[in-house]
Amino acid sequence: MSFISILSIEFKKIRRSKILPLFLLASVILWLPSVFNADINFKMQAEGILPEYNFLIQGFLGISWFMLPASIIVSTVLINQTERSNNGILKMLALPVSTTWLCLAKFLVLLVLAAAQVIIMAGVYYIGAAIASNIQDYNFILPPLFVFKESALLFISAIPMAALFWLLSICIKTPVFSIGSGFIMVVPSVLVINTKAWFAYPVSYPFYVITTEYSKLASGIDTTKIQLIPWIPVAFLITVFCIVLSCMYFGRSYR
Repeated sequence: MSFISILSIEFKKIRRSKILPLFLLASVILWLPSVFNADINFKMQAEGILPEYNFLIQGFLGISWFMLPASIIVSTVLINQTERSNNGILKMLALPVSTTWLCLAKFLVLLVLAAAQVIIMAGVYYIGAAIASNIQDYNFILPPLFVFKESALLFISAIPMAALFWLLSICIKTPVFSIGSGFIMVVPSVLVINTKAWFAYPVSYPFYVITTEYSKLASGIDTTKIQLIPWIPVAFLITVFCIVLSCMYFGRSYR
């Protein structure tokens, strides 16, 4: 069975879930406080950042620190549970299917779900910004190109984190412990970004990237620059390491 065929089957499996409506609900809940408290953004002009930029970045900080990691954690468990329920994994392994291709296909589905979450978040941002603009009589809507750039940075920086959470979901069979261990790793990211070794902790990548973007937009805040070296090589090695281990351990207990 080809990789494309496996990938097609995996997308059909996930289509039956309610994951996208959950993403939409989470996005609405995230942006509601920003809409109702939009007037606070005017006070941030003292820090040298325009209200419309502060409106977006503050929302993205919440996404990068908790909402996106939480969505990825839930998605990993959901993808694995579709196989474990009714012994679906045994049926898949009985087919002439490479477990490596199967694992990679599932990881790709995870990345697509993460991208979908970011796109939904950006879409709800525009709705929230339009409502806030009407309430405050001020234009909070930013150009699509800028929002796309921030969304792309958020997604790309989350790939190593997704690889780590995917590995955890494969190694930890119990969903409760898998989710719990993931959330435990999310909490320290706020502290880790203030250390020199932040690049060694992939869970902190999205939050660090958005924090850096915030410091670029606010002239009253000390500018934090991302050092591409050693970040990029370390992030690449962590991603490859987690994916390789995932492929090695995927379905091993059943085999």
